Amino acid sequence: QGGGRARGGRAAYVGVLARLALDDGGEERLELGLVEGDVVVLDVALPQRALWRRTRRAGGREVGDMWVRLAPVSNDVSIRVSSNARSAVVITQDGWHVMQIPAATVVGHYMVRMTAGESRLLILAESIHGLSSMPGRADTGSALWSETCTTAAKSGAAKEGYAVDELPVPDLGANPWHSWMRLGGFDFFADGKRAAVATWSGDVWVVDGLAEQLGELRWRRIAAGLFQPLGVRILDDVIYVGCRDQICVLEDRNGDGETDYYRCFNNDHQVTEHFHEFAMGLQSDKDRNFYYAKSARHALTALVPHHGTLLKVAADGSKTEILANGFRAANGVCVNGDGSFYVTDQEGHWTPKNRINRVVPGGFYGNMFGYHERTSNKDEDMEQPLCWLTNSFDRSPAELLRVQGSRWGLPENSLLQLSYGMGRAYLVLEDELDGVHQGGMVALPIPNFATGVMRGRFHEGSGQLYCCGLYGWSGARTRPGGFYRVRYVGGALAMPTGMRVIAGGLELAFGVDLDSELACEVDSYSIKTWSLKRSRNYGSQHYDEKELVVQKATLQPDGRTVRLEINDLAPTMGMEIACDLETVDGEVLRAKIHGTIHKLR
Repeated sequence: QGGGRARGGRAAYVGVLARLALDDGGEERLELGLVEGDVVVLDVALPQRALWRRTRRAGGREVGDMWVRLAPVSNDVSIRVSSNARSAVVITQDGWHVMQIPAATVVGHYMVRMTAGESRLLILAESIHGLSSMPGRADTGSALWSETCTTAAKSGAAKEGYAVDELPVPDLGANPWHSWMRLGGFDFFADGKRAAVATWSGDVWVVDGLAEQLGELRWRRIAAGLFQPLGVRILDDVIYVGCRDQICVLEDRNGDGETDYYRCFNNDHQVTEHFHEFAMGLQSDKDRNFYYAKSARHALTALVPHHGTLLKVAADGSKTEILANGFRAANGVCVNGDGSFYVTDQEGHWTPKNRINRVVPGGFYGNMFGYHERTSNKDEDMEQPLCWLTNSFDRSPAELLRVQGSRWGLPENSLLQLSYGMGRAYLVLEDELDGVHQGGMVALPIPNFATGVMRGRFHEGSGQLYCCGLYGWSGARTRPGGFYRVRYVGGALAMPTGMRVIAGGLELAFGVDLDSELACEVDSYSIKTWSLKRSRNYGSQHYDEKELVVQKATLQPDGRTVRLEINDLAPTMGMEIACDLETVDGEVLRAKIHGTIHKLR
């Protein structure tokens, strides 16, 4: 596990090529080549018997000396450096053996050999001569994982307009490489039959067989060794993988179906050793710029500018721009066409409950532990969320996405939110009033997934929703990983589909005709509200909780919209609306909406 940190603070970890082999004497030898970085910090805990050989290519510009940490001085190691360029020296600095590489206008190759343990390994080190050759940009390699794993899709039962089909993954014990199939992102190829799927542990697989009629699924591992990839985007059938340290392009140069070259597209990612700073999701806009969210540290002040931010990467990978900050753990991003975005966030320090944010460039979203220049921690000095979500409703929201097309039972561009914490999917009920975005969420009428779901995409051919996810930290759905299709099977949706503030109350829209008698009974609705306190403490309890009285309920002429008169309705951070109704056909319709009101009409 390695990361890069330049002396000036800029991350500079570019790419890794690694090989584990056995020499003739039966001793393990690990070769690690790092290509075209600036300064790399590699923390190595050497076993008692080991030979560590590392090749580095550096130079090609006069920017001052470069420095590479090799091993703590507390390790009993012997270090040798070979080079075809100007000599590098090994010094002791801050408790480390450090290699100093002099500035040069030509690229030099440096091989570092570190040995620990028995004298036999020291003799082995002496026997290794010459410099290892680094792969060139046009080189290819033989396939490492040509074997294909197969699984059989499982069709779900139709219920309330939808069916959930499971696309089983080749689990840990069912694939030859024991790859841990915790899925962090995926995207479709242009043919619509295949998708690239990344695992949190660092693999990328291609799954074939995603035609409209699902049957046998064929899984092939095509890449490994990536750093916590939690986002995938495919443009023109080129795979871009959003990792914790970079956006990496996977290149198959000889057409054998496997990655030959891991090309760094952008490595501006600022990485420290803290576990919490995930790089979540990967999306693009019409101009092919990329977007992802970078989490902040947990309960600790930010160290680098990327902590707690929404980031934009130029279409050519040349630069990264911070669009907004103040996030705690933003699990992905939804790109709108108007220059705004949707980003979720998780309860924690300075974040009293989970948030659904409509994000505008330059906005600050409340986490004082993130990297920012704010001096005030007052609520009015931050952007307010579209809504706050209490834990019992959604304990950990993930990525949001838009419904694409008209074949999924909801209007095109309806906003969906996936839940890592609950393994559910929700419809966002947004209400804009004089530029203020507010509203709530309601669960879709589909069964809970077996795992937390984080990423979703609509399949262009079938118009159906595919989603994937994992279990890796606190959550209610504990299967390690899963891949699913949510299929619309027809019929009206017995659920709320809209909510907006009106003068003197609320208006609720439903996806089905309602029984008029129950719809007009005030006892069919219950509403409670509460407030939260934002502080440096973790989360918030509910304050000032109270029940609101519905004075009158009126069913509108369309048979699907109800207006509720509520005399004491006021702006509120938290709100729950419970409905106990029936459809015109006598089917039970029960639903809960959680939301926020910032402004009244």
